[in-house]
Amino acid sequence: MRYGFVIDQGKCIGCHACTVACKEENRVPLGAFRTWVKYVERGTFPDTRRYFAVLRCNHCDDAPCVTICPTVALYRRPDGIVDFDGARCIGCKSCMQACPYDALYIDPDTNTAAKCNYCAHRVEVGLEPACVIVCPVQAIVAGDLDDPRTPIARLVGREQVQVRKPEQGTRPKVFYLGADASTLAPALQQPAQSYMWASRPAAELDLVTMVAALQAPGEAALSRPVYDVPHAPRPWGGRVSAYLWTKAVSAGALLVGAAGWISGQSAGGRLSGIVAPLIALVFLALTTVLLVADLKRPDRFHYILLKPNWRSWLVRGAWILMAHGAVAVAWLVAGAGGSRGLLDVLAVPAVLLAAAAAGYSALLFGQAEGRDFWQSPLLLVHLLVAAVVAGAASLLLAQAVIGGGVGSAPLGLVLGVALIADAVVKLAELYGSHANVDVARAAALVTRGRFARRFWWGAVTLGLEAPVALLLAGALTGLTVYGALGALCALAGLWIWEDLWIRAGQAVPLS
Repeated sequence: MRYGFVIDQGKCIGCHACTVACKEENRVPLGAFRTWVKYVERGTFPDTRRYFAVLRCNHCDDAPCVTICPTVALYRRPDGIVDFDGARCIGCKSCMQACPYDALYIDPDTNTAAKCNYCAHRVEVGLEPACVIVCPVQAIVAGDLDDPRTPIARLVGREQVQVRKPEQGTRPKVFYLGADASTLAPALQQPAQSYMWASRPAAELDLVTMVAALQAPGEAALSRPVYDVPHAPRPWGGRVSAYLWTKAVSAGALLVGAAGWISGQSAGGRLSGIVAPLIALVFLALTTVLLVADLKRPDRFHYILLKPNWRSWLVRGAWILMAHGAVAVAWLVAGAGGSRGLLDVLAVPAVLLAAAAAGYSALLFGQAEGRDFWQSPLLLVHLLVAAVVAGAASLLLAQAVIGGGVGSAPLGLVLGVALIADAVVKLAELYGSHANVDVARAAALVTRGRFARRFWWGAVTLGLEAPVALLLAGALTGLTVYGALGALCALAGLWIWEDLWIRAGQAVPLS
């Protein structure tokens, strides 16, 4: 049994009865929508035509929101309905990033995620969803796709139907009959700065303006939206980009310190034995604070540990961070006690766990399947290189203050090589081949769009070119102040880059 929908766009009159019925049946709060109608027009006056696209959760057979949800608040029922349990939700918003169809929202009354659940409470007592009952033209057909006797199975079997974003591989179960392809694909629509009968929220309008500015003169889209509901512009903001930065410092400090011990470049002094794990633990604590603060329900943070979905990299990452913290504590104890034997034992696990702490986010962002810009195959390399940059820079700053431990020359060399590698990765991510037009637009926002000035002057000049020049000056003059300034510039540039990367990934509309 697999429940699904067919939306007959040849019948739909755009009356919004489905939206109103859904809001009333499910007590959907003002400003939020589980099903909505988008108006899209094609042509030039007077030869124009309007299409109505009824949009909602697609109840995917391979639902990425279910996979990424850390607490099993979202789950797929045996009848194919993707349902949710608000009592388990921690408000991490990862499901919003995973859904390619922009179907989830945060309920302002409960601060938990919500979406269309096929009116599961009605289905369980033999009733159809409220939107089906209320539609005056029977444009919404619901039922079991696996039962060949049902009207929906016959329609899907004999008619030419479409689904939204089939390339995502989610196997959606909302099918569109008689739909114009451009109504279902935002990439084929001209960004609209205003609607009839409605004004766009300022934050959403800002994103639209950024994307519209990238279009070449004379470039025409197939259609243009003339009415839509508001959408969350950026579910993840500054706290998430700061989390990437603090985690890079935490993981990198221990990684570089332990790797220096293994290579024989570290003398086991205060810098490598005490300061490196201290930096790792302080910034790990900051990382935890940022992650908890970004939750809509921070009081439920412990659900990640007590009610885990082991397929989610949010859960796996939490355990990796705890293991990273544990080995950092052990390294600190061994370093403070001067136990060289224990440091020998801990060195390899410290390197491996620090690398895991730095790199697991690549798999987490990989589960955020709605954001194509974050699906780069270079993301793991990006995060590991960023950790080395952050770790070497933080230790080089500490070296300038306290002296001892890992030598400044090896640290400067590590930082310089890592910065060059970081530049190569950034250029490859932004100028390499892109999987689709959404990725290309997000990259263009960074290189020549709204974010270009911050990228070129902040991430590149301040964060890459200036540190390399300062490190060279320090090597030639022997003055540690140049290395310290270069390290500060590298950390500042890394922060700017992570913030741009998070913002650009969420700039392209999903619906």
